[in-house]
Amino acid sequence: MESSLATRIHLLVTFVLVTGAVVGGACFGLLAGGRLGAVVAAGAAGLGAGIGSFLARRQVVSFFRAEAVLADGYAEGIADAALMSIATYHAAVFPLVPDGVSEEERDARRTLAYRVCAYDGLPLRVRVAAAGALEAIDHGLDAEQAQAAVKDLTLAVYEHRTVR
Repeated sequence: MESSLATRIHLLVTFVLVTGAVVGGACFGLLAGGRLGAVVAAGAAGLGAGIGSFLARRQVVSFFRAEAVLADGYAEGIADAALMSIATYHAAVFPLVPDGVSEEERDARRTLAYRVCAYDGLPLRVRVAAAGALEAIDHGLDAEQAQAAVKDLTLAVYEHRTVR
């Protein structure tokens, strides 16, 4: 039976951990109680490290197997952050109440939207939709066109989330 890469990595880490515990226990035991103390401390430390590693193996192996899911979760979070920052920038450019947003706040929201959309982890489809939304909002002439671009971005983020 062939073991997976995650299992092999866990066994390697376990070997290093138990070996280090045995050596450390032996050194401590030798200082504290001579040869017999070194043997007892090395055995106890090695046994403790081995049992702890055995009990944690399921979590460790699942961590290595879930690496791709974690990457997707990161991209999903960045996509959500891009959507929220663009939505707040859109609200600042096209406020519901005239003079409801100051020029400084509008500039701050624009800067934040551009910074969030510049992250490398943003999926390409979401990045393209975000660029279109930012362009439509930056022109600031047509609220309906900007709203349609933000809607396209929302759909791109949703589609990215449901692809998994």
